[in-house]
Amino acid sequence: METAASNSMPLRGRPTEGIECAGAAGCGEFLGPRLRCPASSRPKRHQFDVVQAGPLTAPRVASVDALRGFTMFWIIGADGAAKSLAEMLSGKGTILNTASIIIAGQFEHVEWEGLSFYDLILPLFIFVTGVAIVFSLTRILEHASKFTAHWRVLRRSVLLYALGLIYYGVNEGWPDIRLLGVLNRIALCYLFASLLFLNLRLPGLMVAVVAILLGYWALMTFVPVPEIGVGSYAKDANLAKWIDAQYLPGRKWNGDWDPEGLLSTLPAIGTCLIGVFAGLLLKGPNLQPHEKTFWLLGAGAAMIALGVLWGLQFPIVKNIWTSSYVLVCGGLSALLLGAFHQVIDAWGRSSWATIFIWIGASAITLYFINGLVGFQPLAIKLIDESICNFLNSHLATGAGRLLAHVVGLLLAVALAGLLYRRKIFLRV
Repeated sequence: METAASNSMPLRGRPTEGIECAGAAGCGEFLGPRLRCPASSRPKRHQFDVVQAGPLTAPRVASVDALRGFTMFWIIGADGAAKSLAEMLSGKGTILNTASIIIAGQFEHVEWEGLSFYDLILPLFIFVTGVAIVFSLTRILEHASKFTAHWRVLRRSVLLYALGLIYYGVNEGWPDIRLLGVLNRIALCYLFASLLFLNLRLPGLMVAVVAILLGYWALMTFVPVPEIGVGSYAKDANLAKWIDAQYLPGRKWNGDWDPEGLLSTLPAIGTCLIGVFAGLLLKGPNLQPHEKTFWLLGAGAAMIALGVLWGLQFPIVKNIWTSSYVLVCGGLSALLLGAFHQVIDAWGRSSWATIFIWIGASAITLYFINGLVGFQPLAIKLIDESICNFLNSHLATGAGRLLAHVVGLLLAVALAGLLYRRKIFLRV
């Protein structure tokens, strides 16, 4: 019967010995695996000891590695390329203009109610974090004590949270920074989901998810908000926004509230726990690969249906991470994982996912470089801004930006590939 290791379909040239959980960052941020050389007579040397954060620890299932990289791919430049393509197609006839509207709409956050592809990126990453928790912590428990597992969870959570503070401090200037940004949310989700995983069995985890989603709904629905009342989910009139305005210090993304704010972190933990369930399914030895795919796809479809129905009363809103949003995004994430698992792990067709695994392995590095320097600005310096302007003027509006984003994305992939081959990974 298969195990987590035997179920993995490694890429050509990818080390399969001693894969150690690493982490992730960014919007996810995003971590990846640390690869260690097999034991030998040579002295043990650390290739790079600085940091790759724990939350996105790298499981030994190629489909999970690839899905992490797929998520990060859109953050480091593919989203900008898609927006530039939409701009190029705009006004070019009925069909192309329609395509432009569809593409542009999917790469912008919905203002309030509803869901676009862009709204799926962060919950997908948190979902993958939950999947990775199962593989990383189970491995620690097999080789060390439960106390060690708790200590590593705490250490990695604190370090990733600190990296978030550093990231926003550099970007926004000290001391008025976001205390609950993307990296901070990932750190908190990883912390609480890991603690629940370490201390509860499957029935207890199921109860925890139900309690989180129903409890959040009850708070948002029945707790009165001063000068507003109860049961309001409107943009400027809801409990989550009021709590952020009253109690969240530091800079907030939207002035007096934050989409990664205090109360909405609670259902985000539920997103991570849904990923834990998917990880338990993938790691289970009693199902064949195609059966695991079936369960992922079936559970994903069921969560989407339930989330859409719940959304009729408790709207699907990313900015306050409603329970219906958790279910719909959890379902979509399960569908994506099921598809990746079937193609990569079950059918063994993994070569197409090479760049995603490279990106996923160095996610925190790429996230920081893209956030602090930017791959697209680097690309513009390489190809010269005048070329971009020429393409915008003589080919189509957006063509120069598309070239810059594509070149920037190629730079990111090349860097990820270099780090992967040299086995250089930040590790927390």
